[in-house]
Amino acid sequence: MIKAKDIMTREVVTVTPETEVAKIARLLLEMHFNGVPVVDSDGQLVGIICQSDLIAEQKKLPIPSVFTILDAFIPIYPPGKAEKEMQKIAAMKASDAMSPNPVTVGPETEVDEIASIMVNKGFHTIPVVEGGKLAGIIGKEDILRTLVQ
Repeated sequence: MIKAKDIMTREVVTVTPETEVAKIARLLLEMHFNGVPVVDSDGQLVGIICQSDLIAEQKKLPIPSVFTILDAFIPIYPPGKAEKEMQKIAAMKASDAMSPNPVTVGPETEVDEIASIMVNKGFHTIPVVEGGKLAGIIGKEDILRTLVQ
């Protein structure tokens, strides 16, 4: 059976939590990546930032987000949700727009399990972690290549 270690890209392009969103957008476009891992100064995976995270930054909050009754503001969103959306919209660096604690797989994870994660969770990029460190990355194209081999 084909495993993550057989199809993953080992030389992973990463960004840091401080990398500017505009730089990440250029990187994704130029390299034709769907997403890149976010690693801290120790090389630990702290998140992933994908095209969809950057697109979320550009969307507008639906209006109205509050309504008034007798001069009192009543939020329509659950507590914290509107604030979280506003933070993503105003994101200036990776840490503001990334998805923290991403779903990962190990090098021995079989390709059918990786494909299931991608389909069931709607992910296109999955980091491969070994011993707590980023070992590689698998994209949807890596899975597709297994079909033509």
